[in-house]
Amino acid sequence: MKPKIQETGFGYVVVGEKRIKHDVVIRLNGSVEKRKKELSKAVYGTSHIISLEEAKHVFQDGAELLLVGTGQSGLAELSPEAAAYFQKKKCTVELLPTPQAIERWNEAKGAVIALLHITC
Repeated sequence: MKPKIQETGFGYVVVGEKRIKHDVVIRLNGSVEKRKKELSKAVYGTSHIISLEEAKHVFQDGAELLLVGTGQSGLAELSPEAAAYFQKKKCTVELLPTPQAIERWNEAKGAVIALLHITC
């Protein structure tokens, strides 16, 4: 079951009843995991560019939509390789500032996953 995201602000997101103080990935089954941003930092020196390796970690077979919360000010982005990977997997990606991404998440239907950057 998809958890409702209550709110976000700089440095936190509230998923269900839980206030989380790190970036998260939300899976098809509704489970919430800490984002493995070190996969992107190893390639780009920053977690603001999502690498191919991180994209492979985030993707799940059957996912039709990935919502990327790009941060409070919208600074995160997909690398060209990550964008091509999701296209090859036939998974639509929507990049939105995190406050708008959580609104979209709460109304989205179907096989949706999310990666939420909670700062910047």
